[in-house]
Amino acid sequence: MKILFLEPFFGGSHQDFAMGFVAHSRHEVTLLTLPPRFWRWRMRTASLNFQQKIKQLRTYDRVFATDMMDMAQFKALAGSDCPPTVLYFHENQLSYPLSSRAKQRKPDVDAGLINLNSALAVDQVWFNSNFHLAVFEKELRRLIKQIPAPRPKGIVDKIMEKSRVVYPGCRFPLTTNPVRPAAQALPLIVWNHRWEYDKQPELFFKVLVRLKKSGVRFSLAVLGEQYDRYPDVFDQARQLLDKEIVAFGFEPSRKAYESWLAQGRVVVSTAIQENFGISVVEAVRFGCFPLLPRRLSYPELMPETCHDAVFFHTEHQLFEKLTRHLQPANACVADRNELAAHMQQFSWESRAPVYDHLLETLAAR
Repeated sequence: MKILFLEPFFGGSHQDFAMGFVAHSRHEVTLLTLPPRFWRWRMRTASLNFQQKIKQLRTYDRVFATDMMDMAQFKALAGSDCPPTVLYFHENQLSYPLSSRAKQRKPDVDAGLINLNSALAVDQVWFNSNFHLAVFEKELRRLIKQIPAPRPKGIVDKIMEKSRVVYPGCRFPLTTNPVRPAAQALPLIVWNHRWEYDKQPELFFKVLVRLKKSGVRFSLAVLGEQYDRYPDVFDQARQLLDKEIVAFGFEPSRKAYESWLAQGRVVVSTAIQENFGISVVEAVRFGCFPLLPRRLSYPELMPETCHDAVFFHTEHQLFEKLTRHLQPANACVADRNELAAHMQQFSWESRAPVYDHLLETLAAR
């Protein structure tokens, strides 16, 4: 088949996802993208931009778009030329937590309404986790209740009827070297998330400073994508943890990035927003032991046998578990190898055939 892939925000995990699918699908995929900035404008105008780039929409068998596309607008402009459509939700604007600055402004429901109308307009709606699907339905029902009477009826049920969970693929090799006890180098803590408020970096660095003051020795790689504006705590941490930091900032080389992951002892997340968690899955696949909050999408990604070891509820629990994992005698080699093997199911080699089959069997509604 010929598939048209529309990505209005081509950066970070969105870019990785798009490139992974293009590389591993057995179909002919044409990828159209826009730069990863001005996300509000992207949601409102990406359809206008893409319509000018597409020469013959009717020559495609499927249109696959991600959540920052206004698919109701796109289909209205395309008319009868539009083939069957899929909308993939990496995140949604109904449940995304507000920054401290945004909370001071009047709530903006426009972006959430674009998500609603887009989901209603397409033939199928795919979500990257069960957690995400559940929270989206909850927030949709809450949004409908805000609409002044008379309210439209049955909209959420219509969307849910054509929704399903399709885990994303991740870019890592089919085989990786098994974890072995390291030499006497200081154990490495990995932070490989976006430098954004929704990853709650203040809590992460607070625990690390506490570790340092208590005499626990470690090294630190602060990776992940950052933009021109990011939380001040990163600059503060660079000074407070200067002797521990061995990498600080986005690593553009994929090979170098994977090398840091392979050296890691522990990967930590303190996120308050995570609908899947590609960065965690990647780090675990390369041998890092995950320490994660018991919430969001994380419980469905980790094997239940490891939940007690992996998850924390409080800052103190994270401190205690990190302290234990950073001890020389506690490398958790067997557990890290077990978890790394479990992540293989999320490789593009495993996921791409699922995507291809679902797209092949998709019929227009």
